[in-house]
Amino acid sequence: MTHHSLSPAMDRRHWFRSAAAMAAGGALLADAAASQDNPASQVEDRGTNIRIASLKATRVGTKAYVKVETNRDIAGWGEVTGLEPNVAVALAHSLFELLDGENPTRIEHLWQKLYRSHRDMRGGPFMVHVISAIDMALWDITGKAWGVPVYRLLGGPTRDKVRVYPTPKAHKAGTGGPHPFSGDPPDIERLVQMVKHTRERVGPDGTVMFDAHCAVPPAMLIQLAAAIEPYDILFLEEVAVPGNIEVFKRLKEQIRIPMATGERDRTIWGMIPYLQERCIDILQPDVGHTGGISQMKKIATLAEAYFVPLAPHNTCSQLGVSASLHVAASIPFLLIHEMYLDGHIMPEGVARVTWTVGADGHATLPQEPGLGVTIDESTFEKLNADPQRRFKWPTPTLPDGAVRDY
Repeated sequence: MTHHSLSPAMDRRHWFRSAAAMAAGGALLADAAASQDNPASQVEDRGTNIRIASLKATRVGTKAYVKVETNRDIAGWGEVTGLEPNVAVALAHSLFELLDGENPTRIEHLWQKLYRSHRDMRGGPFMVHVISAIDMALWDITGKAWGVPVYRLLGGPTRDKVRVYPTPKAHKAGTGGPHPFSGDPPDIERLVQMVKHTRERVGPDGTVMFDAHCAVPPAMLIQLAAAIEPYDILFLEEVAVPGNIEVFKRLKEQIRIPMATGERDRTIWGMIPYLQERCIDILQPDVGHTGGISQMKKIATLAEAYFVPLAPHNTCSQLGVSASLHVAASIPFLLIHEMYLDGHIMPEGVARVTWTVGADGHATLPQEPGLGVTIDESTFEKLNADPQRRFKWPTPTLPDGAVRDY
């Protein structure tokens, strides 16, 4: 057998490759040794192996509660509001097909997966309201997995407490109704008296808001706004039915009282026209309508760029209110937050929370991991048996029998 010696050039290349390999190996050993003293290398990603195992949606009065369970004995809760609850339950169970086996801490990824899942339902209220509840549940799970309140995951608190209403010093007058397209003096005066009485109720140093509820047509609202200016209104809410930005622009040209809207709009794409057209002073996203915690936080960032504060709308139970409070705690531009705790939305004890509302009209921040809400599932059956707590379709009409907005 003939042996051939390496040429000098090949021998040099072999030597350099061997030396490089030895150097790399030494560097790896050095890095491994150094990593033992490097705190960053010791951080455990507790979300790595957690997986969604099941989803349970249940009608709870006029709402639907969604419970997302995992393989790590951690469950998260969310609330569907503003939607026929039986439909919400069915849709939530159907959407589980897209969540089964997924990592629940990949919240943004799963939001996008759900939202983009069907091109013809994308952005619709049924889909987005149910996604809102699932999103709340995923944030709840992630906060519990890391042992911190959700607002810690959103960048930490920007405030120590959240101003809320209704309270003895902050109240919103409603519209009553129905209202004509343009008002005669008695029509205007009835609404003026409502505002006047609310001002007297909270005192000269209190806060008064007026909710037009999309039920006071634009011409009449212009008449009304001029009449109630002396009562120093914080804002006029829901000044027009969403869908035609030109109506909001027309109202902004005529009305000097700050205007607010947003509860019937969904996601960042629904909110941005108000900001671009500079026709709204305050945005009012609802965490249960707009796409959950994930979208509400993004909406706040968009609004911040235009120096527009949030005054979150909320007619959720304590579960959805808690989800909204976590966002409110974490954003820089916040005016006031809506919540109703008198039991007409959900009886006390169904959703127990870790925050309170003080005599100063502010809510404390939630303190326990996740949303900081404990759900008593044993109350569901009794609550659903109450005929007064069943969803009913509204049927508002004008005096002549024509259908009206409300």
